[in-house]
Amino acid sequence: MTLLLTSCVEKEKAAPSIAKTLVIQPFSGISQNQVDNVSKQLRKHFRTVKISKEIDLPQSAFYPPRQRYRADSLLSFLLTNEPDQKVTVLGVTDKDISVGKNDIIDWGVMGLSYRPGRSSVVSTFRLSKTQVQEQLYKVAVHELGHASGLPHCQLKTCYMRNADGGNPLNEETGFCEKCKSYLVERNWIL
Repeated sequence: MTLLLTSCVEKEKAAPSIAKTLVIQPFSGISQNQVDNVSKQLRKHFRTVKISKEIDLPQSAFYPPRQRYRADSLLSFLLTNEPDQKVTVLGVTDKDISVGKNDIIDWGVMGLSYRPGRSSVVSTFRLSKTQVQEQLYKVAVHELGHASGLPHCQLKTCYMRNADGGNPLNEETGFCEKCKSYLVERNWIL
């Protein structure tokens, strides 16, 4: 099974400050314990974190040939459900998600975000089952970093590294100084 930490889609060049409010949108099937844990950890970086009521994944995002959900469609869906421009939305699911990458029509990912943007989606499907809580947090901050405009980082220990088709999350120890500085300038709490 091909793994990929993230694939960001660059929309614009200017990076906004982080939204004051992060809304976590659980999708049906995700463990409430996992949602509560990632919410607790993300409160370190956001002034306000709210958890929405669990909803079903939209059927319009389902990709039948691979039995996956298209992450880019989920990003659009999350924005439609949360029109407030001052809110960043993080969708959390346990289902397999994917995107198109280069000439690959359906590439499995752990998360996706526009760079910059207001929506991100993460999945536990490709995470280590014995370290899912820690890895879910790392994927979430990675995607939220992209939402704040941060690109991939070359340092292997940085949360913003590119997975390059694997799961290197256990090697990541935090944001590097360069990435940390970028996020602090955008009002992250670090």
